[in-house]
Amino acid sequence: MGSLTPQPSQPNKKVHLNFFETACTGGHECAGQWARPGDNSPSKDRLDYYLNMARLADKAKITAIFFADSYGAHDIYAGSPDAVFRAGVQVAKLDPMVLIPAMAAVTTSVSFGVTGSTSYIHPFALARTMSSLDHLTNGRVAWNVVTSWSAAAAEAFGKDLLPHDQRYEVADEYMDVVYRLWNGSWADDVVKWDRINRVAYDPKRVVKIDFEGKHIKMKARHQLHPSPQRTPVIFQAGTSKVGQAFAARHAEAVYIGGLVPSQASYQIRASREIARAAGRDPTTIKFFAAINPILGRTVDEAQAKYAEALKYADIEGALAQFSGYTGIDLSRYPLDEEFKLDMSNPKENAVQGFFGNFADSQKAGDVWTPRKLGEKIAIGGFHPSPVGTAAMVADVMEEWIDEADVDGFNMAYISNPGSFEDIVELLMPELRRRGLVFDDYAVPGGTFRENLLREPGQKTLRADHYGSQFKFEGDFPYTEPAKK
Repeated sequence: MGSLTPQPSQPNKKVHLNFFETACTGGHECAGQWARPGDNSPSKDRLDYYLNMARLADKAKITAIFFADSYGAHDIYAGSPDAVFRAGVQVAKLDPMVLIPAMAAVTTSVSFGVTGSTSYIHPFALARTMSSLDHLTNGRVAWNVVTSWSAAAAEAFGKDLLPHDQRYEVADEYMDVVYRLWNGSWADDVVKWDRINRVAYDPKRVVKIDFEGKHIKMKARHQLHPSPQRTPVIFQAGTSKVGQAFAARHAEAVYIGGLVPSQASYQIRASREIARAAGRDPTTIKFFAAINPILGRTVDEAQAKYAEALKYADIEGALAQFSGYTGIDLSRYPLDEEFKLDMSNPKENAVQGFFGNFADSQKAGDVWTPRKLGEKIAIGGFHPSPVGTAAMVADVMEEWIDEADVDGFNMAYISNPGSFEDIVELLMPELRRRGLVFDDYAVPGGTFRENLLREPGQKTLRADHYGSQFKFEGDFPYTEPAKK
């Protein structure tokens, strides 16, 4: 690819803010915090929890609520999932897709991102589910595309875990199928409701997709008429070479990890160059970093909140998360001794982005003991977790915007309640004062794509997106488009 020229961010660039969640009854990136008196995590199996979060996000003009999800439990640490069950972290997971219609019903403009696996959900079924959500939310939905790295997930579905690159090969084929269903099966003018001629849907404007690839075989008409966006907004988080190529072809938003902006900067520039080479406008792919702040009205208040969080941090549960993400059993290392890991060869059952971020941290000279690492992950995950006033946290975010050219932030809670409320009440006014966030949705009540791109009327895929080639053009029977 050659050297990459640094691309400075736009002056006064405004960014998106998302709430970052999992529908697990317990902790997401805050192992052990459920034990704090008054914590809401044990009530995350009740709908009111999600409705209240949705109302807060909508009122604050948060762009989206993004639900991470996975199958199985982290079982690498000490060869067992016991530590994550005791810690109540990323277990007892609801299906987030069932929550979205209810959350949409009590909101107007906030959008929703949900995770779905290309390895374990058949594309016909996923296409139907996402179209259903797109209809019921009036176009306020995104699909976070994952290939599923966990051996526990493969075991749950009675399959062998495919090698990393092969999972992306399957995912590419999977995307070809769902694009055909969403965009090529029903014409724009298929819906008639013609009471005189008694025609609800014009059968000549619906075609069966006949697909046979290396990994997927399907013959079907899409189950639903065209939804507001047709294709949900496509999120993705792959950071490997094949993951970047996948993002350049398919992603409209990409989730980026890392503790410091320099870890994300190269990846963002590289991904945008790959997208440009593929014929896409790279500025239309939005990159989201994670940041999980602890905010106070004063430094002392913020530090007191951090001390309280540290008191409840479940070190073993957090280390079990790390072991699950990397495939490396940290139970074998003494808690208070410095350690270094061989990060040169990611395992097939590892999140390669997480693996790479820790490798970058070691290369930068960061010194870790298991206890220090566990405390970090238990209080905000392996992401920046600045502790301070709104102005101090805004300084950190501005550094990410300037150095890495991110387009938004996924923000998870540490205190529940508390973190999201502090973001809304303390941080957002400071970000607005600096001109770093939008004052309103581009289209109040509009689709996710319109509000993500800030382009009123852009409800469906842009013309330069790979999936746009599969649009129904009136052929009957269906004629395959030429590959781009």
